[in-house]
Amino acid sequence: MRRPLLRIVLVFALPAVLVGVWWAASAGSEDVYWPPLGTILRTFPEVWTGERWRGDVLPSVLRLAAGYALAAVAGVALGTLVGSRRRVRAVCEPVVEFLRAVPPPVLVPVIMLFAGIGDTMKILVIAGGCVWPVLLNTVEGVRAVDPVMAETARSYGITGVARLRDVVLPSAGPQIFAGLRQALSIGIILMVISEMFAASNGLGFAVVQFQRSFAIPGMWTGILLLGLLGFVLSVLFQLVERRVLGWYHGLRDASRRS
Repeated sequence: MRRPLLRIVLVFALPAVLVGVWWAASAGSEDVYWPPLGTILRTFPEVWTGERWRGDVLPSVLRLAAGYALAAVAGVALGTLVGSRRRVRAVCEPVVEFLRAVPPPVLVPVIMLFAGIGDTMKILVIAGGCVWPVLLNTVEGVRAVDPVMAETARSYGITGVARLRDVVLPSAGPQIFAGLRQALSIGIILMVISEMFAASNGLGFAVVQFQRSFAIPGMWTGILLLGLLGFVLSVLFQLVERRVLGWYHGLRDASRRS
């Protein structure tokens, strides 16, 4: 009981301190661009009504989910192929290194030419940026499969899909989830950026509209909401990771106790 309570305290201690510092530093501020935190918090429920949640927050979350899911599937599939085939890796590595060095926001105008300015463009921008950490971590995870385990599986006739399901992916799982975690934060950033270009709704669009109309407290509420969204998604990701990689975390906990 004491350990979970201590963990909760540690999780919320630093955010509480930062909020306190922000509250004290901004109290009594008359700067238009730096309103008091109390004003921002009072503005929050006035701005983010049910209509705005349906019109801006929900479309953003759905775009993020679609782009992230597309990147996860493509990254794991291609990463498994490249990581398990030496010749494929030799051919693809220069192209992969070139493409991943191109900043995804630069591709927004290009994608707009082919996909238009609708949701498809925004989903492709998110997927195009999220796929690289997933792909590269999957490649490294597949390459790092224990040779003894792989040879044992081969000796027992475990090949093809069974080998992929029971040996390769579980062994590469921690590395794959490391890539998925990196991709999640990148996806949130690209979600906002893509909604700043020729959009009519979404969190990024709302923040820009507040800024252009000098509704500065409203703009700050949008920034706070994006931070809260990132925090919630991170917690959900950790819960999923704990469930899928329960065996891995169990081994780590056991090694720490020994």
